[in-house]
Amino acid sequence: MKNQKRVGFVAAATGAALVGGVVSAKEFVIPAEMQQKGQWAEEHLLNSQASQLPFSFVYGEQTSEQLLANWPKQTGQKKLDRTRTQHTLTWTDAKSGLEVRCVAVDYADYPAIEWTVFFKNTGAESTPILKAIHGIDTAFQRNADGEFVLHGNKGDWNVAESYEPYQLSLGPRVIRRFASTGGRPTNGANGWPYYNIQMPGGGLLLAIGWPGQWASSFTRDDKTGLRIVAGQELTELSLKPGEEIRTPLIALVFWQGNDVVRSQNLWRRWFMAHNIPKINDQPPAPMAQMQLCRNFHDNAAVMPVEADKFAKAGIAIDIYWRDAGWYPCADGKWESTGTWEVDPKRFPKGFRPIADWIHANGKKLIVWFEPERVGDKNSWLATNHPDWLLSGTLLNLGNPAASKWVIEQIDHFIQENGIDYYRQDFNMDPLKNWRDNDTAGRLGITENLYVQGYLAFWDELRRRHHDMLIDSCASGGRRNDLETMRRAVPLLRSDFQWPGSKGVVEGNQGHTYGLSSWLPYYGSGVYSIEKYPARSFYMPGFGVVPPADWEKNDAQRNAVRQAYAECRQIASLMLADYYPLTPYSLGLDQWIGWQFDRPETGTGVVQVFRRDKCADTAKVLHLCGLNPTAKYELTDFDAGQIGTHTGNELMETGLTVTINDKPGAAIIAYKRVK
Repeated sequence: MKNQKRVGFVAAATGAALVGGVVSAKEFVIPAEMQQKGQWAEEHLLNSQASQLPFSFVYGEQTSEQLLANWPKQTGQKKLDRTRTQHTLTWTDAKSGLEVRCVAVDYADYPAIEWTVFFKNTGAESTPILKAIHGIDTAFQRNADGEFVLHGNKGDWNVAESYEPYQLSLGPRVIRRFASTGGRPTNGANGWPYYNIQMPGGGLLLAIGWPGQWASSFTRDDKTGLRIVAGQELTELSLKPGEEIRTPLIALVFWQGNDVVRSQNLWRRWFMAHNIPKINDQPPAPMAQMQLCRNFHDNAAVMPVEADKFAKAGIAIDIYWRDAGWYPCADGKWESTGTWEVDPKRFPKGFRPIADWIHANGKKLIVWFEPERVGDKNSWLATNHPDWLLSGTLLNLGNPAASKWVIEQIDHFIQENGIDYYRQDFNMDPLKNWRDNDTAGRLGITENLYVQGYLAFWDELRRRHHDMLIDSCASGGRRNDLETMRRAVPLLRSDFQWPGSKGVVEGNQGHTYGLSSWLPYYGSGVYSIEKYPARSFYMPGFGVVPPADWEKNDAQRNAVRQAYAECRQIASLMLADYYPLTPYSLGLDQWIGWQFDRPETGTGVVQVFRRDKCADTAKVLHLCGLNPTAKYELTDFDAGQIGTHTGNELMETGLTVTINDKPGAAIIAYKRVK
């Protein structure tokens, strides 16, 4: 995205008024955006004709447009809370008993609308073939000169280029297709199911919530139209009596104007208000993390020793993290999963002793699990329930017995061991397991039932542990679609974090740059305590893996303490509005930087990096989102206070940042002063 100079939120241009420098959610949203959303929802969902519905399917070789125009329809409505209203539209085929139910949620405070379509066989016989099921299938027309531009990001595949942003012009007759890789929804260069479709005068943000194999396409006609289609990639199946499947969740957020960065902040605000999982009705706070193990094979005695090092160094830790390898591991390999019990040899009393110590100090414990992948052929699951496994390696969450077992097993483990937060990893591509277990006339059914079981598993865990946070992981950030993000946060946004990986520091700068447009809350760990790499990993979920015996070295101990203290100062601001201040680049001869701004409090932070081969010692950055007439006091984390400037000066003239070190990093915080 191009950086643009902005002078606050001007009411005439954006509808967001500044009152004493404070921008409320109501003021951020343009009234015309709410009107546009409302009109579209009425025309395409709430009171639409079959030809206008924003989803499609083929049933018995007839299109949904043909069928739903003649099937009887029932509608229902209920208030979910102060800002959300649920609308249910139901059609039923009297002949076969197929029930089609569209459940839509309309938001009163944001220009957002979402829907999911369910198909249930209420008859006594299997249905005819249901295929080409698209959760979204609709078209938009531009009404002014200009072109459609598709803004998006790459997914994660453990590389520096993960989350790289892109812009694609959608000219006449252009077709752009995307799909996740291997069944994990944010896996691969084309695996990011979040889009911003810009058109003259505004646009819409689109999310596909499907923790499986999705596909999408954007097709321009030869005039002024753009057709958007997305859904589960493969569906051609008959439903058995009583069986139900669903489409991906589809969410749209409408925006107006020409400012793409503002539209992404509209998304971030909606995400924080209505999507991120809450703890006691509040979004999760940023957290400082530390590992309780030096390697996967550490025993119970190691964990309190590692924890105590941080406590004695005066470092405030919020969450203690026990990673993989605590279960019986065949041949000493952590990948040997399938027996979800604590190894009695290394942990004779389980995690309860360390959990009690952590709780006595007012902290939380998070433990790693990977219940879906069965990596040990001699494990409890492989030995006792091979019938629950798909192709011998994947626990079938679409099997009701397997789903019930994993819920009870994990729930009991959490309670027995005093675990506060649950971390679930997923280190395999499940698509082949799903499709190898489909049969003729049942293509896509295994995946669909599995996805429903996966979401139900997490929903039940959250119901039983309402103050428990779930950490999503799938070899890093490869399963972070919107449905997953409504139940979990990615405390490890990518596995591209290990020391020695080429470009790991600059790659993680790029990860923050790209991912921040979509997901405000994410985490990772840094394996270097030097200032430049450490600052490249500051984020809402932050942890340091320091060198061995670091607690005995004054310089190293101080460096670790400083990294945690600095990150704690800025982490909460990283959940506010986000502005890229430079172009995206992984080039070692470039600067890269961004800004997080909280206009409600007049506070913010600038993070900027000069890379190893960059010749320029100074960079002028034009800040964004500030009150033009207010004064802001700036503090450099290295140099201390560096002056007071008006918002107009910082946005128009710009802030000159000098970094003499090469490579080097600067953090500049600001606050509004009276």
